[in-house]
Amino acid sequence: MDKLRVSLLGATGIVGQKMVRLLSSHPFIELTKVSASPSKIGKRYIEAVKWIEGYEMPDTVKDLRIVSTEPEDHKDVDVVLSALPNELAEGIELKMVREGITVISNASPFRMDPEVPLINPEVNWEHLRLLETQRQKRGWKGLLVKNPNCTAAIMSMPLKPLLKYHLDNMILTTLQSVSGAGYNGLGFMSITNNIIPFIKGEEEKIPKESGKMLGTLIGDSIKNVEFRAAVTSTRVPVKVGHTGVMYLFFNSPVDAEEVKRELSSFKSLPQERNLPTAPKTPIRVLEGEDRPQPELDVRAEGGMAISVGRIRNENGGLRMVVLGDNLVRGAAGITILTLEVMKELGYI
Repeated sequence: MDKLRVSLLGATGIVGQKMVRLLSSHPFIELTKVSASPSKIGKRYIEAVKWIEGYEMPDTVKDLRIVSTEPEDHKDVDVVLSALPNELAEGIELKMVREGITVISNASPFRMDPEVPLINPEVNWEHLRLLETQRQKRGWKGLLVKNPNCTAAIMSMPLKPLLKYHLDNMILTTLQSVSGAGYNGLGFMSITNNIIPFIKGEEEKIPKESGKMLGTLIGDSIKNVEFRAAVTSTRVPVKVGHTGVMYLFFNSPVDAEEVKRELSSFKSLPQERNLPTAPKTPIRVLEGEDRPQPELDVRAEGGMAISVGRIRNENGGLRMVVLGDNLVRGAAGITILTLEVMKELGYI
């Protein structure tokens, strides 16, 4: 089988490095081009990157030359994967799509656009059908697919199998790791021995993006799931792993033991089709009173599984603690799994 050829924008950043490593052993996706800031163009990847991934840099990428973000440098690949910063992504990605390139992006611009699918593969792979509407209405020669905010990607997973209970209200407090701010996002002195009780934009993104992902595709548009939400986002001195303390209130009583069964048995198309990056068990239900913990649980199934614990009925609702890898399930891994689903369904 011929491999899909991909290029990677933002290849030297923290998410880009994670994607480089995950792609290095992929059975049918080959990373053939890497792009970074203009000052790095022409350098070998090994010369342009400050490698912090924690595994040895793959040999396959070391000698790749950094190319620009201009469409001309990416015409000979099948798909462009984007780990660009939000402030750069919109113009660069839109230019590529208009030139006939398919882009799967982690960046926030266009996430809430009604004609751009916002994909968390196990949650809403069906929303890829929006691509047909996108091409008809926008006249773009290429395709644009977005991944959600890293926290929304994690927190929407356990909500999906519970939709049938009709969620009315969610109260969520997140404890988000420093890696979510990027490699240069927080100084050592600002986070050591500290908790920062605000992350710009997060408290709005999580319910909005979750509502879109959990929505139903009707005809050529998505009917978002509507629920009340109160979100408090905090930054904590943890390297990797976003945790959420979630209180859910439904239209009718929900039994905690039944919820455990629903979560632990949840499977979706990526599992049914046995896609390479898909976790065998997308939601792990843990029974220990002190779990999940980032140090023990964040790397489950290569970082693609979500861990849920402390599930109990409380004050008329349901309380649970949710943990996921913000760099893999929330960024690099979800991008690759989305590409796998698109190939499986014939969009590429």
